[in-house]
Amino acid sequence: MGDYLVRATAFDGKARLFAARTTDTVEEMRRRHDMFPTATAAVGRTATAAVMMGAMMKGEEKLTVQVKGGGPIGQIVVDANAKGEVRGYPDNPHIHLPSNALGKLDVAGAVGTEGFIYVIKDLGLKEPYRGSVPIISGELAEDFTYYFAKSEQTNSAVSLGVLVEADNSVKEAGGFIIQLLPGVSEEDIAELERKLGAIPPVTAMLERGMSPEGILEELVGTGGLSSVERTDVRFQCFCSRERVEKTLISLGKQELRSLIEGEERAEVTCHFCNEKYEFTKPELQDIYNRLNT
Repeated sequence: MGDYLVRATAFDGKARLFAARTTDTVEEMRRRHDMFPTATAAVGRTATAAVMMGAMMKGEEKLTVQVKGGGPIGQIVVDANAKGEVRGYPDNPHIHLPSNALGKLDVAGAVGTEGFIYVIKDLGLKEPYRGSVPIISGELAEDFTYYFAKSEQTNSAVSLGVLVEADNSVKEAGGFIIQLLPGVSEEDIAELERKLGAIPPVTAMLERGMSPEGILEELVGTGGLSSVERTDVRFQCFCSRERVEKTLISLGKQELRSLIEGEERAEVTCHFCNEKYEFTKPELQDIYNRLNT
């Protein structure tokens, strides 16, 4: 099927809907960071939410989601944009906890509940938009639902899921967001709530071969989907050797001189993709010399 998301409206334009399959993208993150299952689930849920939030943006707009719950996984950072591109990492990828009371991966135990979710949106303005809410469950779907209600004043339902195989690879990952706009009828709200209460987990629907469109159709029923748009989703990092050189330059002369005098080579690793960039002593000297011209 491949990874992609759909944007649509329903109930005569009075509800905005998003659904995504992110299986291959989350697997790419897992592989790059050698994540253990609970960490994979936490980062995958965050990335799925972020890529759907990116679909709410346009053009060159982008956002960063930071999850800081005080749990053993540390901070989770995810970048996403309006093009379906997403990247992310946890501070500690080697987190795997015993299953929770429901027999599921204990994402809340990894994330923690003593902290906040932060959303920073670059809308091309002088200053970025910043929003934050306390983490209320650590399971993340409920936390993003709370974020939309409190920070963006939008009644929403969020579902996120990551299913991990016995070999630690990602079998299925995805999610959906439904946002109610002014004017939706009480009858439509009641029907949607009924569907949300009865619908299987999103990973179970994906495992059965349901598409993102099919998941939304299952939810809205007679509400009918309209204005359906599709965007491919993929892991994309924007690091490069040139960007790393700029980072080294930003260290300043003294720090660069210390590197040159103390090491035969320097290795810089990108947090987001784990790509390693190596600089020999002559290359570091060349960067230092450019600072002095």
